[in-house]
Amino acid sequence: MPPSLPDLNPDALPELKLLRLFDVLYTTHSVTRAAEQLGQSQPTVSIWLGRLRAQLRDPLFVRTPAGMQPTPRADALIGPTRAILESLRRLSSWEGEFDPAKAQRRFRICMTDASHITLLPRLLARVRAEAPGVQLAAARMDGHTAQALESGEADLAVGYAPWLESGIYQQTLYPQDWVCLCSQNHPRLGQRKTMGQANYQAEAHVTIAAGTGAHLLEAALNRAHVDRSIQLELPSFLGLAPIISATDLLVTLPRQIGETLASMGGLKVFTCPVPVPGFDVKQHWHARYHQDAGSRWLRGVMKDLFLRAERAR
Repeated sequence: MPPSLPDLNPDALPELKLLRLFDVLYTTHSVTRAAEQLGQSQPTVSIWLGRLRAQLRDPLFVRTPAGMQPTPRADALIGPTRAILESLRRLSSWEGEFDPAKAQRRFRICMTDASHITLLPRLLARVRAEAPGVQLAAARMDGHTAQALESGEADLAVGYAPWLESGIYQQTLYPQDWVCLCSQNHPRLGQRKTMGQANYQAEAHVTIAAGTGAHLLEAALNRAHVDRSIQLELPSFLGLAPIISATDLLVTLPRQIGETLASMGGLKVFTCPVPVPGFDVKQHWHARYHQDAGSRWLRGVMKDLFLRAERAR
């Protein structure tokens, strides 16, 4: 059974602004950033945090080199806190329809690192144009995503997430196949129009440890008996394009992130010479929020932006 918030008398329950502070501070790990998001001064937020600590009888957050880290008590209370905030938000803002031009709402979207580069800029531009009062918050796509969708902590999850099943709706936005990137000035591949498997295996490679569908790529390489020479392993796509541009290394990626990085960094794109199973990028949402007007609007924006864009390719 989830913990209640908190095990105190009703008269001692924290004020709404303190619960909001708790939520934002848990996300940002920074009093300064929390103050910015709440539109308050840092001293005011520090005073609020002191009151919250006194009411909940726990330090809640401890200063570390990595920022303000939650205590076990804070970890236990964040779920119930967010459920309360979500319930209050839905109660106060409920309406039969969602008017994006007037809406004041914050949507959390779980997405992969690749989607931060390929999807988020276009989504943000569309939201700012249509719904200036709407805020977006990007969250990680991980094993907690299904629970976050169910609790309302997240409104949407976008990406390749085959583990999202029970109680989760899904809609395919576009399929992905695989491409390889190299420098336009690559000494052996720069003038080629195609790349064969022998060329692929002869070059040194970069691999993305947590890349979308990485297990599909590795399984395909094993089936084809292709043993890559991995010269560099990166935890994410950050910094990948400049590295490929400045070296003779190859990288194998899903097509959308590959073509996006290529256009940003002036890189050469080849179809992957090893047959790798493709996958579908989908948007996912929980059945509890299937009829929520704001959620329907957000899903419609995603469909309009990316489903139509794929059909136009």
